[in-house]
Amino acid sequence: MRSGRGIFDPKQALRSVTIGQVVKSERLNLLGETHVVAKLILQEDVMIEKPSRCLRIVSVGSFSLVLAALGSIALAAQDKYTVRVPNGLAFSDFRGYENWQVVSTSRTDDLLKVMVANPTMIDAYRAGIPGNGKPFPNGSKIAKIEWKFKKSTEAPFSVDVPDVLQDVFFIEKDNMRFSATSGWGYAAFDYSAASDAFTPNRDGSANCGYACHTIVKAKDYIFHSYQKR
Repeated sequence: MRSGRGIFDPKQALRSVTIGQVVKSERLNLLGETHVVAKLILQEDVMIEKPSRCLRIVSVGSFSLVLAALGSIALAAQDKYTVRVPNGLAFSDFRGYENWQVVSTSRTDDLLKVMVANPTMIDAYRAGIPGNGKPFPNGSKIAKIEWKFKKSTEAPFSVDVPDVLQDVFFIEKDNMRFSATSGWGYAAFDYSAASDAFTPNRDGSANCGYACHTIVKAKDYIFHSYQKR
């Protein structure tokens, strides 16, 4: 085929567009199937007689494929901070808990547990609360992260290490909002490794956990003390 700019070689055009468009798709970590579809569309569009028109169509087509693929990937990943207990605590109330300081650890027959608290609660612990008889201030938040565990295959001695995340348990102090439960709100979110998603525990209502925590009323309803380090 000929154009005003000389001889148009479809194979060369396909080669150039493949490098310019499909390689960019690879850099976006798209699935292999997307590359195949993109290449087929490119190969078909390249056969248009006018090269400038051809390249415009190819660019728009491949860009649309990239957006569609990225959109599918984005929809597949859950934003855990959008999950909440109906009429109760929201996961977003504890945003950043992954970076909070450790308060203590514990273990049951089937779970390893780590308790972490936000700066407000850590400061209260360091000031002597609840051992000094004072309550934790409003805004105190603590999270319990629970894992199933397994035996380490690398350590030279017998040791249990975290395996699969089981759930996260949140507690928040707000005397006005949770006056019916002595100022504390409770929520649990179960984790599914298969779907990589959190869902509210079936008992994750406003009074979840309160019955057990009344046992430690003298410690402002918190079981774990801040461990020396």
